[in-house]
Amino acid sequence: MQCPMSKMRTIFLSGNDLNSESGVIQYLDERRGKIHSRTGGWFPGKGVFSHGFSMLEELIGHKSYFQIVILNSTGKLVSRELADWVEATYGCLSWPDPRIWCNQIGALAGTARTSVVAATAIGCLAADSRSYGSFPLIEGVSFIQQSLEKHKNGMSAEEIVAEAVAAHRGKPYIVGYKRPIAKGDERLEAMEGVGERLGFEDGAHLQLAYQIEKVLLDQYDEGMNINGYMSAFLSDQGFSAQEVYHMFSMMVASGVTACYLDTLNRPENTFSPLRCEDIEYAGVEERDVPLP
Repeated sequence: MQCPMSKMRTIFLSGNDLNSESGVIQYLDERRGKIHSRTGGWFPGKGVFSHGFSMLEELIGHKSYFQIVILNSTGKLVSRELADWVEATYGCLSWPDPRIWCNQIGALAGTARTSVVAATAIGCLAADSRSYGSFPLIEGVSFIQQSLEKHKNGMSAEEIVAEAVAAHRGKPYIVGYKRPIAKGDERLEAMEGVGERLGFEDGAHLQLAYQIEKVLLDQYDEGMNINGYMSAFLSDQGFSAQEVYHMFSMMVASGVTACYLDTLNRPENTFSPLRCEDIEYAGVEERDVPLP
């Protein structure tokens, strides 16, 4: 079945056109009263399409849910084995622990009796952080891909680490390595086992990631974390930094929902209560407020 989207007129404008006022106006006028999509759409009586695939004829019942998630996120229909690997990684990225920041938000939402959708969405938004959650994957993927290029041009793992440390004033701060609370990362062994069972071999990015880890362990007693492992593995599968970020946009959702459910089933407004004396106030001392 031919996708009806192939018959739709696609408008391409050069960057120079969009840099001119007339070009921008033309671009907007072409879209007045229409919705344009290069991703897909629903055509009543004909089908639903995603990136050229018929969802009802080629995807639903034929491909796994995570194959569809990755397709919708990246435009790539990957193998079932790779989709299963991504699904397993999702399980590693969302613990049902209310002490974790994004999960605290879910728990607070539950004790405040919001909807589960609001709680989970807000928790996922809180994980879109520069230092925690899905956003650091961009830097993790960029680092290992740039490092492999340097390695191919003759830099050793030791030199790559030294360069990164020098860029951070002598501190071994490399996204994908080190953890703020614990040493090591127990999730790596679990995911290494998953990769082996699914038939994956270590590619060039992952091999270099292990070499970098060895240098960091020897010199700074710091190892790889799940970000570093994911970034290297998915780089070996041909994904860009933005594609990885898009694939894992909802990675903490399950843990947030779990923590929402926990407090929803407890008395209202009882999660993490505080007394006034629990707050260490360091502001202006108590004083009389002048009346007007």
